[in-house]
Amino acid sequence: MPVCHQVYSPGQLQFITASTYRRTPIFLSDRFRRCFAQRVDELREKFHFLLLGWVLMPDHFHLLFQPHPAESTPWIVKELKEETAKRILKTLKENQHHAWCRKTLERLRLPPTVHDESHYRLWQRRFYPFNVFSSKKYQEKLDYMHNNPVARGLAKSPADWPWSSWRFYYLEDASLLRMDRVR
Repeated sequence: MPVCHQVYSPGQLQFITASTYRRTPIFLSDRFRRCFAQRVDELREKFHFLLLGWVLMPDHFHLLFQPHPAESTPWIVKELKEETAKRILKTLKENQHHAWCRKTLERLRLPPTVHDESHYRLWQRRFYPFNVFSSKKYQEKLDYMHNNPVARGLAKSPADWPWSSWRFYYLEDASLLRMDRVR
């Protein structure tokens, strides 16, 4: 089967989607949500990308950003997933005396047929990039992210879900993550 390679164009925005392994709702935990937001901020400093939007759902995330250079997109996502997995799995292992941690860790256990050095997986292997090529598409993706918690029944309005960029744009709240305005 041929492999399709994503083309990342300079200056183009990237809309990224990645899901947890077995769609495990890891991000029901505020501690793990903060870990994710902190890691995004750390990577922003390291890779100097512009962050335009985000939402963290219990079992997946979306990011809207402009990487520099464009080809750094896979590295940004790789480092985000690797480090959050390392931190979260460590915490789950250290807290197995709590039922939620024990059950969550069991759900993240890899089958014995997987020949890998690790026994657990936090993220699905792939992520889904989408090139945002117009202002209209940019606004569409931003609205989609902000309304995702409402559509999933997690909040009555985007204002009720603090784990997205909605609060930055509409309440000027940068307490979790500051956004860059480019359009």
